[in-house]
Formats: sequence, structure tokens, C-alpha cells
Amino acid sequence: MAGDDARGGSLRLNLRSRKVCVIGAGMAGLAAAHELRREGHAVTVMEQRGDVGGQWLYDPRTDAGDPLGAAPPPVKVHSSMYASVRLISPRELMGFSDFQFVPTRHCGDPRRFPVHGEVYRYLKDFCDTFGLLDVVRLNTRVVRVAMAPPRPPGKEKEGGDEPRWVVQSVKIRESEDGIADDEEIAPEQEEVFDAVVVANGHYSQPRLPSINGMEQWQRRQLHSHSYRVPDPFRGEVVVLVGCGDSGLDIALDLCGVAKEVHLTANSSVEAATSTTPAMAKMLANHAGHLHLHPRIDHLCHDGHVAFTDGSVVIADTVIYCTGYDYSFPFLDTGGLVTVDDNRVGPLFEHVFPPAMAPSLSFVGVPKKVLVPWFFQAQARWIAKVLSGRSSLPEVEEMVRAVEEYHRGRENAGVHKKYSHDIGGVDPSEAYEFVAKYTDLPPMEDWKRELIRCVLRNINEDRETFLDLDDDSENVRQGVERWLAIC
Repeated sequence: MAGDDARGGSLRLNLRSRKVCVIGAGMAGLAAAHELRREGHAVTVMEQRGDVGGQWLYDPRTDAGDPLGAAPPPVKVHSSMYASVRLISPRELMGFSDFQFVPTRHCGDPRRFPVHGEVYRYLKDFCDTFGLLDVVRLNTRVVRVAMAPPRPPGKEKEGGDEPRWVVQSVKIRESEDGIADDEEIAPEQEEVFDAVVVANGHYSQPRLPSINGMEQWQRRQLHSHSYRVPDPFRGEVVVLVGCGDSGLDIALDLCGVAKEVHLTANSSVEAATSTTPAMAKMLANHAGHLHLHPRIDHLCHDGHVAFTDGSVVIADTVIYCTGYDYSFPFLDTGGLVTVDDNRVGPLFEHVFPPAMAPSLSFVGVPKKVLVPWFFQAQARWIAKVLSGRSSLPEVEEMVRAVEEYHRGRENAGVHKKYSHDIGGVDPSEAYEFVAKYTDLPPMEDWKRELIRCVLRNINEDRETFLDLDDDSENVRQGVERWLAIC
């Protein structure tokens, strides 16, 4: 383990309190704020929206002026949440360790996999319970984060030559249409912090494929970032590019209103998963409306979509469900932190850039992990490193560890753009991280069994797994104990 806990009264007095800026008040940012405050740090959270919640704060607006999201970042509308979203992770596995995601008296959706609005209410309750809104500045957009100049001679404070960070922010009023720029309603403000935690999420900046003919296509094109409800596509022939979670969800959403829905893989990975029993059942359940194709070969200006097997359809709309790019347009590190083919780095354990650790860190970069549980683990580690309760390896050792990690993943056939996908089918890497760097209790056996069951059910039937009642006796007893303790 990197670093030991400094426990005990006299040792506790030597722990440092840092002035820390957290960027973003979504799930990751709130996890960071909570753990930093627990460790005694002075926290300021900057959030550009008018409320907390991040992606879980549903926004009916879309990037109407740029539905593809092809303009340089940042996008005008942060949220990519569509109206029909339900969780695909069980609520029993998601909660903060000290604030479980249990159905509450005012809960309108007590199901194991509730709708997105219930997650938002949970995060609001979390803020109220721990007083986090006291440290959140809403309607505050961070425009630049850069290392502060060195302290002048004779002005060194505790911490010596450790870097500090200048954070420039501006108060804004959100545009009403997703087309106009947000209005700046106060002069830009500049503050200096001992540390910055970046927690701005990674489901906002659309990632677009390269398909011949995209520029010449004369009909409607959009990224799933700008999809909200199915009604605008009533009676249309819609082609969806991508068979991931959002592609399958939106396909099912559209089947009730569109004339035809055509699913097409965007990668060899998706092509392989398109042969699952779940896909076969979807196609059978919606025969005549839902169709599966191989990858698109090219788009024609007159509406024809040609696939690599030679088949062709005439479509009204193409929706790109092709994921998102990591984007930190405010972050100026002089090239020490970059995004290369969707790999953020170098990041030691997906959290600390070695050359700027521990004063710069990231919460929420990993994908396919249980949240906010995993975000809490990252945040707890950061908080303890900043206070001195835990330590990091030397810079050279962290750099070497990052290089070895990526080399091992690449040797295993994992593409660079999936560098931060550490959960999914095998969540062991996430479990190992929590055990190595935090004092959070290990995932209980019944919870691990529940994860395996959910993954199996998703693979068997995408349309019914959310409402199945097939818990084993072990899981059922675990849920009963969990509810009683909560």
C-alpha cells in the first residue's frame, strides 16, 4: 500500500489542512467534497449549472445549434441525459458508504433500478444530510486552471515549494435555448488554491466516428448527447450508429414511434456483442421495426445509408451513439496532462498525474464502475494524501507504474480508447483499488453475486432485466440485512 495511516492523537495534530477547489458538483464532485471535508480540508466546489447533480440533473435543452457536438469544446449544454433513462446498476450497490441509496418516504420510484430523477433526489438528500451546499458555488463556470507562479523569496509558507493553483471562474446565467452563449453576470474572479480536484464528468463532449459522406449528408444528424425524447422521430426511418448501452436504450425508445429503427455497430467490439441472446430477443420482439446491420460503409447526400454487407436503407435521421471524449478545456498544465485517443494521462491509478501530484487529481475518470461507491474511494484516497495521512510513491515509480499498466492492457488487446474502462465484465480491478488505498469495507459476497446476476440478465434479455425478481436466497438475505441496517 502506498503510505500508512497516521493514527493517534499527537500524530493527528500534524495532519495538514489544504485549501482545495473541486470542479463540478455532480456525483464525483460531491464525493470529493464530502471526503475532503471529512479529512479537515477547506473545500470550494465550483458548478456551472444552477443545481447539483451533474448528468443526473435532467436538462430538456439540447445543443440545438450543434446537434452533432462537432464544435470545439466545451458544449453549450452539459447534460446528455435522455428522459427514459433507468439505472442499470442496482441501488443496493451504488450508495456512499455512509449514505446508502435506499428507497425513502418521498421516493416515487422504489425499484432496484430506478429512473434518473431518483438518483438526482438521492444526491440532493446527500447534500442536505452533510451540509455540502454550504461549499458549492452554483452558476460558476471555471474558465482556467493553471499552476500559480512560485512563491517569492521569503514568502514561503507551510509546504515549501509545493505547487499551488490559480483558478479563474465567472458567474453565469444559463441560456434558455441551448443555442446562445451563457450570459456572464459578474466579472471574472481569480483565486489561489493549494490543490485542485477535477470532477467535471465525461459524458458531455460527443465522440464522433469517421464515416464517408458525413459532411455531405443533407438530412438530420445528431449525437445521442442531443437526444431527449422519441416524439421528434415519429414516423421516421432512423439509423443508430453504435450498439452500446445508449444505442440499445434509444433503439428501444424509438421502436414505439419510428417507422423503422436500424442498429449498426461502430466497432468490432460492438459487432461481437451484437450476437448476444439479448440482441436476438430484441430483434424478435420488434420484428419489422428493428433491424441490425454491420458497420456503415458510407452515407449519401440523398438519404441513402450503405452498409459494408452491400445493403442500403433510405433514412431520415442518423443518431451517433458513439460515446464521449474526456474534455478539460479549462485545464492548463503545459502539456503535462493530455488526452490522447481518449486516454487521460499520465494518471497514476487513474487519479494522480505524477508530475503534479498530489496537488492535482481527478475523480471520476474510470468507466464501468459502481458509482458513487468507487468515486468515494478515489476521493477518500485523495483527501488522505493531501492531509499527509497517506503518501504516494516517488514520481519516477508512479510514471513507471502507469507505463506498465497501459502496456499490460495493450498486450491483452485493450484499445487505447478503453484505457479507463476498468469495470464491466470483470470488476476485480475496482475491488483491488478500494482495498489497497482506502479503509472502506470490502464488497460483500451477496453484492458480488448480485453484480454477476445483473450482468448475466443484461446479456440474456435487455428489455426485461430491469424488472426481474430472481434473487438467490443469499442475495435476498443480504438485501434484507442491508435494508435493516440502513
